[in-house]
Amino acid sequence: MNFSWLEWKNTLWGRSTRGQWRYALRNSIAMCLALWIAFVLQLDEPYWAFTSAAVVSFPTVGGVISKSIGRVFGSLLGASAAVLIAGHCLNDPWLFTLFIAAWLGVCTYASNLYQNNVSYAFALAGYTAAIIAFSTVNVTDTGTIFDIAQARVCEVITGILCGGFMMMVMPSTSDGDALLTSLRKMHVQLLEHAQLLWRSEVTNQIRVSHEGVINQILTLNLLRIQAFWSHYRLRQQNNLLNYLLHQQLRLTSYISSLRRMMLNWPNPPENLNEVLAALLDELRKPNASKYQLAKTLKNIRPVDPADYRHHAFWQRLRDFCWLYLRNERLLQQVENANVVSVDQIQAPKVSKLTRHADVYEAAYSGFRTFLCIVVACAYWINTQWDSGASGVTLAAIGCVLYSSTASPINSINLLTKSLMLLFIGCFIIKFGVMVQITDFWLFCAFILPVLATMQLCKLQYKAYAGLWGQLIVFSGSLLAVANPPSFDYQSFINDGLAEIAGVMLAGLFFQVLRPSSDSRKSRRQIRALRRDFIDQLSRRPQMSHLQFESLIYYRVNQLNQSKDQVSRTWLLRWGVVLLNCSHIVWQLREWETRSNPLSKVRDVCIHCLKGIMTERGVSHPKLDASLNELQRISEALSKHPDASARELAGVIWRLYCSLSQLQSAINIEDVAAGASEPAGKPA
Repeated sequence: MNFSWLEWKNTLWGRSTRGQWRYALRNSIAMCLALWIAFVLQLDEPYWAFTSAAVVSFPTVGGVISKSIGRVFGSLLGASAAVLIAGHCLNDPWLFTLFIAAWLGVCTYASNLYQNNVSYAFALAGYTAAIIAFSTVNVTDTGTIFDIAQARVCEVITGILCGGFMMMVMPSTSDGDALLTSLRKMHVQLLEHAQLLWRSEVTNQIRVSHEGVINQILTLNLLRIQAFWSHYRLRQQNNLLNYLLHQQLRLTSYISSLRRMMLNWPNPPENLNEVLAALLDELRKPNASKYQLAKTLKNIRPVDPADYRHHAFWQRLRDFCWLYLRNERLLQQVENANVVSVDQIQAPKVSKLTRHADVYEAAYSGFRTFLCIVVACAYWINTQWDSGASGVTLAAIGCVLYSSTASPINSINLLTKSLMLLFIGCFIIKFGVMVQITDFWLFCAFILPVLATMQLCKLQYKAYAGLWGQLIVFSGSLLAVANPPSFDYQSFINDGLAEIAGVMLAGLFFQVLRPSSDSRKSRRQIRALRRDFIDQLSRRPQMSHLQFESLIYYRVNQLNQSKDQVSRTWLLRWGVVLLNCSHIVWQLREWETRSNPLSKVRDVCIHCLKGIMTERGVSHPKLDASLNELQRISEALSKHPDASARELAGVIWRLYCSLSQLQSAINIEDVAAGASEPAGKPA
């Protein structure tokens, strides 16, 4: 028999790296330290400090700081709401039910409407209020309500401070290093993405790659936020880092625009693919220069002044190379910067990456939470359930916490499984081990190795990381370590079953009031894209081209985890088409701003776009007429003796290339018949 698995190096502990051990020990010690301090301060329920330290156990300093800030503000807001609601409404159970359900619904709505720390703060404000308010239903003195709220906030802050203290004692990977490494990888990956898209064939891999690049750039924005909180130097360079993210999105737009031009170019040069490959190889070099790139670009430089297609493609390709090279220089400056040279790095001031949410879906989630809490409280009131507080609290946590996830049903199922496993495991630990322990440090000597092992399992078994994370976070509330200890079998079993029932109730409401399907979300996002693009055609758009670009990519990323390929395909296609058209519109606005007879031609081209689409879809007769008109204008301008006219012909041809992709889109006249976007792959 082979017993190699018994060797130390093959065990869970032996194959863990130094970084994994540091992460596991740091978080486990922080949880035990928070529990000890809560006992010293004689807080009512010290295990909430234990849980709070587990929640902020991020692997980086910036993650701990940013999440801790959201948790502190959320806890204070939730505790204040609980004191107001419980203090004024406990005499009337139904009034209390309506107010606490309304508060949880508002918090769910706000949590879905915002992102990152703001979303987390509102979610925490919701279920913190639930934890405090539902535990005070039998309290008659309003002063006691304030004491309970104060104790919960103190326990939360204690856990946060212990987590932060252990992060200083045992620091982890630098947020700045992670951000700069990811920026560098993304910078190189854009060249690989260009190599894939600049092929003539149409494959599903192109759509997957494009969605993946967009998702990774938007994820880098989260790394930037974490680095902002943990590094003074990167905080000074925040505008530059934000600018680099915008420019990476801009490079993605250039890549897709060049692909559209290649697919609509009837007679490209024979050596085009060879030159493109040579350009990408040259850009991969860390010491690439404009001179070497210009020598390569010279191989496909247009000779015929009337060949506006060739001129437009060559200029767009040249702009892509210069933009990539400029970003390379900025990235090198950031990587090599120190405190002295930070102020010397200049970048244009740009707005933050646009973050928009689906207001309809957020309101729907808020209504679902409100209805679930009302039903749960109604059952509690009518049955006088002893463990009703535990059940309704877990139902509130499930509704608020998972309403913004991509698949809430799967998250609820995972939480239910976690609670069942914890119920069995904590029963054995509480009544088999803890009942024999009379000293706190002896308990820590037992629980610390267990927590460290669970942390290592979370790191090494990626497929079950969510399950192990929930086991760690909810273990404190089920063990309910307190002084004096309580070993009431009936209370433990009733509370455990009530918590499982509360989560299952939340899952039931997610099944009955299902989130919008990916198909409906896709159609809603596409209508929003059309509406935003129509605004871009106005004389004074509400958003700049950079804001519109980041908004487009954010909307496209809304379905990045969807399994509905048709919905994802059409949302991506609409986003790319409208973004390319928007870039051309802004270029036309900036072209020849002085008085020029050709400016009337430019105005005609912009006017051609205004009747093509509405929020409902595309008018194909108008689209076909506009495409014919754009083609006619391009051909006419290509024969004009003025060089600026021929340049305008190339810009108009780019507009033609972008609009031509809409010929397979849904017709306005078919919307009333309930037609959906036809299946297809983005070309």
